[in-house]
Amino acid sequence: MPRFTFRSWFALTACGAALIAASAGRPACAETELNAKTSWIGNSFGFGDGTWTQINITAIAVTPDGKVYTNAPWDESGAEASVYQDGRMLGFSGGTHGWGNAGGNAIAVNRKYAFVAIAVGNEKGHLVEPGVWPGKGQQWFGISRRLIGDPQRVAPFQPASKSADPHAQLAAGFLMMNEVPTGTDAAIGGLAANDTTLFAANTARNRIEVYDAESMQQKAAWSVHEPRRIALAPDGTLWVLSGARSERAPGIEHYTATGQRLDENFTLPADTVAVDVAVDAQGRILIADNGPRQQVLFFTKHDGRYAESGTLGERGGIFSGVAGKPGPLRFNGLTGVGVDARGNVYVSSNGIGPRYEPIGAGLGATLESYAPNGKRNWEVEGLLFVDGAWIDPARPDSVYTGNKRFELDLSKPPGQDWKYAGFLSNRFRYPDDPVFHTDQYPGLPIARRLKGRTFLYLTDMYADHLKIYRFDPQHDGETAIPSGFIAGRERAVAKVPDAPPGGDWIWRDTNGDGRFDRDEFTPNTSGTKLAGGWGWWVDTAGDIWRTRDTKGIYRFRFGGLDAKGNPVYSYSSLTQYPVPPPFTELRRAIYDPGTDTMYVSGYSADMPTAQGFWKEVGRVLARYDKWSSGKPVQRYAIALPWQTQSKPIATVIGLTVEGQYVFGVEPVGTVHVWDKDSGKELGVIRPGSEVGRASGWVDVPNGISAAKRSDGEYLVFVEEDARGKVLMYRWKP
Repeated sequence: MPRFTFRSWFALTACGAALIAASAGRPACAETELNAKTSWIGNSFGFGDGTWTQINITAIAVTPDGKVYTNAPWDESGAEASVYQDGRMLGFSGGTHGWGNAGGNAIAVNRKYAFVAIAVGNEKGHLVEPGVWPGKGQQWFGISRRLIGDPQRVAPFQPASKSADPHAQLAAGFLMMNEVPTGTDAAIGGLAANDTTLFAANTARNRIEVYDAESMQQKAAWSVHEPRRIALAPDGTLWVLSGARSERAPGIEHYTATGQRLDENFTLPADTVAVDVAVDAQGRILIADNGPRQQVLFFTKHDGRYAESGTLGERGGIFSGVAGKPGPLRFNGLTGVGVDARGNVYVSSNGIGPRYEPIGAGLGATLESYAPNGKRNWEVEGLLFVDGAWIDPARPDSVYTGNKRFELDLSKPPGQDWKYAGFLSNRFRYPDDPVFHTDQYPGLPIARRLKGRTFLYLTDMYADHLKIYRFDPQHDGETAIPSGFIAGRERAVAKVPDAPPGGDWIWRDTNGDGRFDRDEFTPNTSGTKLAGGWGWWVDTAGDIWRTRDTKGIYRFRFGGLDAKGNPVYSYSSLTQYPVPPPFTELRRAIYDPGTDTMYVSGYSADMPTAQGFWKEVGRVLARYDKWSSGKPVQRYAIALPWQTQSKPIATVIGLTVEGQYVFGVEPVGTVHVWDKDSGKELGVIRPGSEVGRASGWVDVPNGISAAKRSDGEYLVFVEEDARGKVLMYRWKP
């Protein structure tokens, strides 16, 4: 291993010294606001006017005049149950997020109320009030009733235990249907309503329950095997999707309003995965098919029997033709279908379908409206969550995120300067893709051009492992093909198909089929465990750097491409570097092979770590020249912003180096810019009015990237958890 010698001086900028001296509030030094333009990618609305498209939609209900009421288990800023019309977000209900509350997978409306399926917990027993929250160890599933004209207002049907308590007010409009042990899934699978009656699919109890829409008293119930979505027909009968949790595809059953089974059932086409059902004014049945077809299927009654009479959407959806290319009628993970009085059809999707796991929250929500002739009226998109962005090294106006690609046109106004261009995950062709088996979310991207080919490297939210993807546009369109994987801890990769036990392995797709075959794994037998640590970096030469707390810095050298075009990495080519002075713990290491320069961040004896700030980059940033010489030279070491008592806290959670600058981002989105040669801070970039001067929490260790354009302008991308997008700053020094 190389022997290290370091220059002994430790330099602090004047601002850095002030930061150390201050004990509370914002940094003691004045910050220069840099002249940067704010934009964003991935959401139809930037929050400049207070609106955004939610990050997941798993159920919809449509009013006769075309208002769409949505529901989902989670939206980071509480818009689980929202309202849209004519391509605009009209608002959201609230009360479905935090303080034990969550959204759900069903919603229904009548002329007076919106009935929203929700879940209520007690925050591990910390919320205690009889009738408002369940007892410790218990969870409730049921229905929140809201006023149709103002869903933020609860429509109570029972007395509130405390009239002045907003949580008690919510409880006064909540119908508890299932009380189960915490961690048990007993969610309401479907809802339908008219002006007098509410029908609810109690999936866990295998029955349809019927309630008076005013008193919310139960009137009846009848048995249905695993019922899910329900649709009310114009004649008052109900169509029910059954077998929602069975291995077989859900079927469809027809009932009277009193529960008598009608002999008007029909068989869905083979491979259909029915996820929602609606009935239009003509009596046609609409089925949202989340199987390989990715279409809405229409069924019409002829001679006393129902038969398929048409479809909406390209067969194969987004995976047909150029796989992954989005566009009108190219559905992707259908979750809901509805229709208004004029025959307009509304389709929701989230990239996966209404699964019980939360992965849909990271694959992107889309809500579309289509005219009776099949022409798209409008769409809204909330495509990103726990996601970053990285410029495509082969195309300067192309941007990769964890599992999407966007194209830029910077001549257009903020928010109109991006276009959704590619969905990278193909679950039908590559079902072993680890995005479906490891994380809830795709991961944070680093894109590199190696041997004339582009590769995408994804770090996960907790920096546990690294996923590698290759591209073959001629055969796979926009799809990112699973190519390699470096695993960390066992638990995080336990669901990877055919993986050896224990974690700490490398997988490479040696036969080129994108599947995880048992003979393609190489366990780490080097004796040096690599699990743990917060830093991943892939340099422009393809070497992978792993930063591990007190263990040092590890380097996987790029071994070229194998016969199938996969990057080659092995434990035998691993180089370990010790923790360099002045550090006692490391968090990040960013290497520039063009100049043999290393940028390291972490903690020192004078500026130690603290409990509760585990994703941050640390308190010290140092630059080392001649890193690979065996005698690297420390050029500077500077103190980073670190105010843990301020509100919000002012630390640095992400770092990147590009062009002449080092960019660091605080958890609340403020970007700091330093000159990379001197370590001097030039100033900060903050969110502008285009995004409501707001950013959500940067909640990942790799949430910032930057790219220098040919005209000298820098694009800086920052993860923005709160409202379904990535912030994009344009700065020209």
